[in-house]
Parts: sequence; structure tokens; C-alpha cells
Amino acid sequence: MSRKPSLSRRTVLRGAGALLALPLLERMLPGSARAAAPAPSPRRLAVFYVPNGIHMPKWTPTGTGAAWELTPTLQPLAPVKSDVLVISGLANDAGRPDGDGHHAAGTAALLSCTKAFKTEGTDLRAGISMDQVIANHLARQKATRFASLELGIDEGRGIGNCDSGYACPYANNIAWAGPHTPMAKEVVPQAVFDRLFGGTHSGETQAQAARRRAYGLSIIDSVREDATALQRKLGTTDRRKLDEYFTSVRDLEKQVDALGGPTSACGTPIAPGGDEDPRAKTKAMMDLIVLAFQCDLTRVVTFMLANARSNKVYGFLGLSGGHHAYSHHQHVQSNFDALARIDRWEVEQYTYLVRRLKEVKDGQGVPLLDNSLVYFTSEIEDGNGHIHKNLPVLLAGKGGGAVVTDRHLRAPGVPIANLYISLMRAMGVPNVNTFGADGTRELSGLLGG
Repeated sequence: MSRKPSLSRRTVLRGAGALLALPLLERMLPGSARAAAPAPSPRRLAVFYVPNGIHMPKWTPTGTGAAWELTPTLQPLAPVKSDVLVISGLANDAGRPDGDGHHAAGTAALLSCTKAFKTEGTDLRAGISMDQVIANHLARQKATRFASLELGIDEGRGIGNCDSGYACPYANNIAWAGPHTPMAKEVVPQAVFDRLFGGTHSGETQAQAARRRAYGLSIIDSVREDATALQRKLGTTDRRKLDEYFTSVRDLEKQVDALGGPTSACGTPIAPGGDEDPRAKTKAMMDLIVLAFQCDLTRVVTFMLANARSNKVYGFLGLSGGHHAYSHHQHVQSNFDALARIDRWEVEQYTYLVRRLKEVKDGQGVPLLDNSLVYFTSEIEDGNGHIHKNLPVLLAGKGGGAVVTDRHLRAPGVPIANLYISLMRAMGVPNVNTFGADGTRELSGLLGG
């Protein structure tokens, strides 16, 4: 007979208005689970979006199946190659705009596979995105504190025309709660940290958090008394795991403190300039995703490395032009070279997330990545032709057995909505047989064979 765990999975540390979630510890497992086969680990989904497509000649592997080799753009994946599936050929016809506006229309339809209604006004109409279908399913089960997280690097305008007659919310959001409701993303790492590990639920106000930081105190200092009491109850393995967790939280706290937070006056972040260096902020966001998964605060995250049609200048890559301008390459070699640098850097950021999920273990000693699905894509294939077929797709992690990795799978012309049906089923959503405008079945080949 299974004995109840001696420590609740929802245990949190409290103190001075702060609240800190915990990773899964052995003491949180039922007695029989510690002695026998553990319960299945939860599955998780992270979506990693990049704008303006990819220069595919340096992206697409020549070999298929297990006989694939890393291309120049995919070379950063080398440390995690065995954990990655490359999928070529998928299409999203719903991303095609009425007239011009390929970036906004493609981004609005990216995860919903539903054509966006062209408007510059507030009469938005698209479709629920697959991440939100999963989030709704998990919310009904009260699986985690947050049904989903929507993160990004760049703030975006909430109104107005951002792409040839398409309203800005279409270009600035990939997660949609429903046809009329984009899920606004959080772009300030400190605000994400406070929400996850300090949070308004704890009762720690923004002023209290600011005062704590002004005195050089960590959130761990605030919950020290609770932490000390808990450590006395734990065994050696759990104490070590807790020490490692506190260290990772403190390291991340220093990162986000260095980046600054929302202003106390209004809390509205300042829109970044076109040449803002995104490296530190991106790393902090990746670390926040890993910690959120480690503590099982959420199992669904979407992340936008930049907004659709971004013309960011990547000066740290030695480039002087904007990303969107380069993407209209006109078959000029210098533009191809610039795109290849940007694409490779984007893959490096994705690789960092995958690698960290592989390094961090859950409470049962299993890498978080083994039960995760980390999806990389863009709204178009090529920025010059605005092509909505053959989208760049990477899928890392085995999703608890839903995917066989270290392969290149070709699926020419297959609706990307079929991949989303597979992902939703892998995440436990029942009775998903169709999705979006053209999803009719699961994507065949994810399990190899």
C-alpha cells in the first residue's frame, strides 16, 4: 500500500512577504515510490520563436533519418545532437496574408494554424494556439501554479499597424487564448523572477522587493528561517539538492538584478532600441524557463526571441544592418552571410536552453529534457520570398517517449497543424483529432521506423 509523502509537492518557503517554490524532492514522493518504480514525470513544452525565417541552404541537412549531419547553421547543436529531431517540409498555409503582411499574418497563425483577420484596429480575430489548448487542459487538472508563461525579449506596440495593414498584436504574440485574445508576453526578467519566486501571490509588494534588493538581500535571505527548518527534516540527498537549487536561484537573481526591472512609477518597460544587445536578457529568460520547469511552476512556455519583422541590429555579431533588411536578401551573398551569422546565433540560444534542460535533473534524477519538448520555428521559411512552406523546425527532447531524436525527418507539404496534434496528444490533451485550418491527423514519423 502506498504511503502518503511526508512533504507536499506544493510546499513553499515563506518569509518577510516573500514566497519561494521548491523543486521536487524525495520527501515529496509517496513512500512506495521511493522504494519502487517512480511515478511518471510530468511532460513539458517550450516554444522558441525566431523572426524573419532562416537561410535554409545552410540549415537543412542533406541526409535523412539517422544519417543526418549538422549543417553550418545547426553546428551549435553538437553537444545535444542526440536529443534533437530536425523536421523539414512542414507548411502553414493559414499564415498566408491577404495581400502583404506575411510576417504578422504568419506569426498570428504560427501556433493556431488559423488565418488572421486583416485589420489595423482592435477587431482582432485569429484562433486559439496549441500551447493554450495544452495550458487549458493542465489548468483543469490544477497541475501547476501557472497554466503557462509567455516570455520574450522585445516589448511591442499594442495598437496600430505593424505590417502592411495587420495590427501590432498579430506581430507581437504567438500565444492566443482564443480568437480575440493574444496572450501578452513578459519581457522583463526581474518581473518574471518576482512572479515565479517572489510573486504577488506571496504578498511581497514591488516596494518590498525593491527594498530587499536595495539592502543587497536575496529572496533566499527572506525565507531563510523556513529553509533552515525544512533542511533539518531532509535526508542527505534532498539537502544537497536544495543547496544546489538555492545556488541556482541566487545566480539567476543576480542576473535579473543586473538587468534591472520595471520602473516603480508605472511598471511599463521601455521599448528596446533597434541595436539593443539581447544576449544577457536572453540567457536570463532561458534560465527562468529551466527553473520554472524544475519547480513545476508551469509546464508550458512560449518565448519570442524578437517580434515578427524585427529589424534588430546585431552589432555584437559584427553586423551593421537590420535583421529584416538582410532577410530581403535579393540573392546578394553579403546578405546571405549576415543571415547565416544571425541564424547560427539564434540556434546557439536554443541550444543553451536544451543543454540546461539536459543538465538539470527532476526529483527522480531524470534530466528535465527527457520529458520535455522544446520546439524551435519561425513564421516563414525565406524572408525574401515570404514562403510559408518548408518552415524551419527543430524538436528537442523525447517528450516522455513521444519522439525519437537524433534524426532528420522529411515531411514535404504536410500541414504543421499535424505536428501540433501530435504535440498536444503527447502533452496529454485528449480527443484531439483536428486542429486549425488543415490539421487532420498526427504527424507520422515522430517515433521513427
